[in-house]
Amino acid sequence: MSEISKAQDEALLERNIRRERIVGQQGNLGTNSYGVRTRFCQMWKPKIGELIAKILDEAHKSRYSIHPGTDKMYQHLKKEYWWPDMKNDVTEYVNKCLTCSLVKAEHQMPCGKMQPLPIPEWKWKEITMDFITKLPRTAKGNDTICVIVDRLTKSAHFLPIRETSSSEKLT
Repeated sequence: MSEISKAQDEALLERNIRRERIVGQQGNLGTNSYGVRTRFCQMWKPKIGELIAKILDEAHKSRYSIHPGTDKMYQHLKKEYWWPDMKNDVTEYVNKCLTCSLVKAEHQMPCGKMQPLPIPEWKWKEITMDFITKLPRTAKGNDTICVIVDRLTKSAHFLPIRETSSSEKLT
């Protein structure tokens, strides 16, 4: 708290106000019981000093946070802290993290033959088929449902058939 308070005092000097990008925000700054300036109940953290790096390190690499990613880390930090361009600083910090870049799913392609199918260009151009079998027999003797789904629109047709139907009849 004392480090933050000292950095705030330095940042509020006339020569540092523009660099801190808080012109017009001084009126929104209050003081909490610890003597630290706050903005809407969030501790204001000036850009002066190494405190932002310490806060980002603790929020990202501590044993309790374990590389949460950009959105979770920002949502967690904004409950306690505020500084101009905070979201951008958090994003840059997470993007520079080597562990996150190697582990996060959005940076990896599925391995082996598990590749995504291309999106169809027109409806009913590509379909998927499946069978639901071993159902109770109907009055017409049907005991299976043939399910045909359009891959683009996800529209489905359910056709009652017999389990003993030949593939020629199904086509």
